[in-house]
Amino acid sequence: MCLGMPVQVVEERDFMALCQGPDGLVEVNMMLTGPQPVGQWVVNYLGSAREVLEEADALRILAAMAQLQAAVNGDPNANLDLFFEG
Repeated sequence: MCLGMPVQVVEERDFMALCQGPDGLVEVNMMLTGPQPVGQWVVNYLGSAREVLEEADALRILAAMAQLQAAVNGDPNANLDLFFEG
């Protein structure tokens, strides 16, 4: 299964952008969303920006994914209740 992850544009490059995400810098195709300014958050799905995000939404998604990863890794302090309905 593939998940789209929020990334933040750090450099515009015509129909591509260099973006910062949880796994570091990635090149993202911006043809579906159009060019986005530096600082804008987008959902990166398989190398393409699929949606433009507000910063608060991007940060909430990243926090939820971090807690999910902690739970998968067996962290007893992982708290999924903050982000996912039970």
